[in-house]
Amino acid sequence: MKRWKMTVKQWERLVRSGGVVDESEGIWWPTRAAMEGAACVQRLLQDGKTEAEDFLPYRDYLRPNLLSFRRCSRILLDGPTFQNSAAWNLHPWASEHITIRNVTVRNPWFAQNGDGLDLDSCRYAVVESCSFDVGDDAICLKSGKDEAGRALGLPSEFITIRDCTVYHGHGGFVIGSEMSGGVRNVLVSDCTFIGTDIGLRFKSARGRGGVVENILIERIRMRDIAGDAISFNLFYEGMEGSGTLKEERYPVTEGTPIFRSISIRDANCAGADRAFLVNGLAEMPLEGVTLQNYTADAREGMICNNVKGMELEDVNLFTAEGPLVKLHQCRDFQMVRLGGAGEQAATRCLRYPAALQRGSSAAIRGRRLRPGAYRLLPM
Repeated sequence: MKRWKMTVKQWERLVRSGGVVDESEGIWWPTRAAMEGAACVQRLLQDGKTEAEDFLPYRDYLRPNLLSFRRCSRILLDGPTFQNSAAWNLHPWASEHITIRNVTVRNPWFAQNGDGLDLDSCRYAVVESCSFDVGDDAICLKSGKDEAGRALGLPSEFITIRDCTVYHGHGGFVIGSEMSGGVRNVLVSDCTFIGTDIGLRFKSARGRGGVVENILIERIRMRDIAGDAISFNLFYEGMEGSGTLKEERYPVTEGTPIFRSISIRDANCAGADRAFLVNGLAEMPLEGVTLQNYTADAREGMICNNVKGMELEDVNLFTAEGPLVKLHQCRDFQMVRLGGAGEQAATRCLRYPAALQRGSSAAIRGRRLRPGAYRLLPM
């Protein structure tokens, strides 16, 4: 348990209950074997150990998922409640023809790796009319990690998620970060996220590889989002939030993740730290993203780094700080009918790199974006 996730009283009560605290006094473990488990398990794997008996001394570290389906077909979960899992709650893996409806999933907000639902290398799935209140990502699509995930080559595909509500979680709807087998042909609609850290969350990192494509998200309602309402983060390092942009350009390899052909429309957010964020890779920009009919009230507007072929249409942003839109290393970027108001009461602001100000690769159209209505601010 991480100390920063708890109140002072909760932390003190936990420490008094027993267990051990690491040297930094920042993480509580139930036993010393659990605290030392990560390093010991890694050594066993490096030595090629695979027998269950080899891992028994570190079973306190190896927390199981609550319900796991492996290579199953025709799964139906209708009505039950799942809660207080040691790790993930629901984890269908390499399975197909899945229906999950009217399900309630609950974990404490401070639960470590307390995901709600992780559809992992699954296909032909419907998730509908479910509610989540969890300690990590709520509804998550995955498909294996790094070389092992690419070798397995089982994408998550043909998935529909609708009419779900998330009350707490690191992300409301999430793809990644383990998406090395690919994620494609996904429809998410009519969902509500209340008080999540991030609303729509896409995350990966160099080394993952895989392709995420053909994703349609529509009619999403968000409120009181602690961080980014919509986040694309290709610098995920196992930390909460949207990562930190790094400018280095690396060669494109099979380990380079690709995100493309993603459409978000008819979404709104009442309260967030930032309305929209993209931290793409310099060598593989986010490509082919469309954002239509989106309204957000947030502290900051949109920040896009390393994006290619993106279109904003009928986007209204109401921000307290900074420009409405800030672009960095973006190409073929279109804005059609951008509206809203920035920190200056009488002036809306767009911030561009110098190349875009010269008109090299940005198109700005629409009645509400008329000459004199916005200021172009150099970066």
